[in-house]
Amino acid sequence: MAQPLAERMRPKNLDEYIGQQHLVGKGAVLRNMIETGRIHSIILWGPPGVGKTTLAKIIATSGNRAMYTLSAVSSGVKDVREVLEKAQHQTFFGSPSPILFIDEIHRFNKSQQDSLLAAVEQGIITLIGATTENPSFEVISPLLSRCEVYVLKPLEKEDLERLLDNTIHNDTELKKLNIKVEETTALFRQSGGDARKLLNILEIVINAETSDQVIINDEIVMQRLQKNLAMYDKNGEMHYDIISAFIKSIRGSDANAAVYWLARMLAGGEDLKFIARRLIISASEDIGLANPNAMLLAQACFNAVNTVGYPESRIMLSETVIYLANSPKSNSAYNAINTAMEFVEKTGDLPVPLHLRNAPTKLMKQLGYGKDYKYAHDFPGHFVNQEYLPDEIRGTTFYHPQENPSEAKAKETIDRLWNGKYK
Repeated sequence: MAQPLAERMRPKNLDEYIGQQHLVGKGAVLRNMIETGRIHSIILWGPPGVGKTTLAKIIATSGNRAMYTLSAVSSGVKDVREVLEKAQHQTFFGSPSPILFIDEIHRFNKSQQDSLLAAVEQGIITLIGATTENPSFEVISPLLSRCEVYVLKPLEKEDLERLLDNTIHNDTELKKLNIKVEETTALFRQSGGDARKLLNILEIVINAETSDQVIINDEIVMQRLQKNLAMYDKNGEMHYDIISAFIKSIRGSDANAAVYWLARMLAGGEDLKFIARRLIISASEDIGLANPNAMLLAQACFNAVNTVGYPESRIMLSETVIYLANSPKSNSAYNAINTAMEFVEKTGDLPVPLHLRNAPTKLMKQLGYGKDYKYAHDFPGHFVNQEYLPDEIRGTTFYHPQENPSEAKAKETIDRLWNGKYK
């Protein structure tokens, strides 16, 4: 049986590798690491199909190192220990350590990740992990601190064009065919910057053709995809499209659509914790102060999913999704922190007013730290009008209450206490 097109076209060296020039371009950090042979443990973070596995293989082969591969989906602590034992037997004084590549490392639990720590620390293996999830949340701190994290991006249009041209003219099977590319808009749009998905779609279109000439245009691509694409790709290729539709349905207060997209993810085998985490984010970003209880329910849902597991957890997820969709919406907290962070970026480190500074030493008190600070609890209503911002930006407003019952009370309080200072 012939290999899939995506596997046949997998790059074997950096010269064949397409995209990620910020990492592998001339003078870039990973190219330098590969060319010098000074390879350290790394985490490759990025969406599916952007070259994480390929890059790991290139790193291993360039240094003539032994490479072991584990999938976090199917491997347990026992598998990890067996690999580490083999690696230890291959590690000799002065020789580079074997590479252990772990795909989807975010799916490893704490005990599995703990089992890697000593081996990484002692140099028994050089770890390369690949993840589609933010490693700050998914990789334990001790392991993360021993790795550099590199972010891979979806392929740009120019990368996809180069990949398409290279595949048609250089693949052992495709170069035998008469392929005419008339349009690429649908092909590139449906691939979503995913090289593997682009090649899979191309293969679907070509395999469906019965005539001597293969025509590729937008209409043909969409016709072939409608007949061949599955409801939900368990390998994650539709992962981002589905979660986007899910979150936007909650934001748009459409409980029916939100439950439908939830069902699509559950039927496709999506990680339950991934869904529950997105609900916490939605509760904060899209509902926020219009209904603070939404955050509490979302967090409770996350805890319940971790405790109960599938299939019963589908009910908790459904309950939370419906509640969030039907809640009043506000993104005022989201806007407030974004505005404040942009402001900090522009204004830099403005000095803290002296009266707000801590004064734990006699010298600090002599310098005026904490002088004239008014303790709010000593005043009627536990409020006193004093300045809490740096003098240069006094009166600057970051939080703007939105129109909902909860924030109407917040606006009334701000106006009453500050007498129109914050508008």
